[in-house]
Amino acid sequence: MGKASISSVLGVSLVLSGMTTVQAGELQVIAGGGIAVPFKEIASQFEASSGHRIHVRFGTAPELIKMATSGVPFDLGVVPRDVMQDAAARAQFASGPMPDVARVGIAVAVRAGAPKPDISTPEALKQTLLKARSIASIPASATGAQLSQIYEQLGIAEAMRAKTKAQPTPGRIIEAVASGEADLAVFTANVLTDSRADIVGALPREIQREVVYVAGVAASSTDAAAAQAFIAYSRSGAGAAVFKAKGLTPG
Repeated sequence: MGKASISSVLGVSLVLSGMTTVQAGELQVIAGGGIAVPFKEIASQFEASSGHRIHVRFGTAPELIKMATSGVPFDLGVVPRDVMQDAAARAQFASGPMPDVARVGIAVAVRAGAPKPDISTPEALKQTLLKARSIASIPASATGAQLSQIYEQLGIAEAMRAKTKAQPTPGRIIEAVASGEADLAVFTANVLTDSRADIVGALPREIQREVVYVAGVAASSTDAAAAQAFIAYSRSGAGAAVFKAKGLTPG
């Protein structure tokens, strides 16, 4: 076993050994819907390793802000950085740094087997978007906020508002494209990885933006040590491997 592998194993072992000193209980978590697939897998691994139970409420950035400020108790959040730009939401978390957990860029997808349009340059992407009859996305999300800025940059914001078919969840984006309800899906790349869709590619580098997920312990958490243990696990080699396998960049 090489030095890198040994270090990775030791790092995970230290995280897990630290968990054994924390009494098992249930952690209430709020998390971004865009990372639901890898998050559920990481949470399952953490439960098996620590004995804690994880109860998660997923949502878009606006929904997560409402969750954080609703008065319903929670122990930690793994949320888009945009959530922390809301002062009322940030006030519900403990002071101090909130580490990055994962990040992912935006991509375009079409129905599986459909011709792939040109998005190789900003101008090509602009023309492809303008030619599309409809686009599936979630405007009321961290990704939607990034796309709004991109559309403004391309000078097509008004046209995109008319073409965008707003979806309630990431899963519905794929369904909209697969059913023909929308010509294109434009969202984070990890969400578009589905057998019913073909990814055309990432947005051109000149206009690409990333959604960054950060983790923080709730100020009102009754089990801050366990919450910190979960954050450590999600940023360990084991957690990073899951994020990477699901199309995100760890940290």
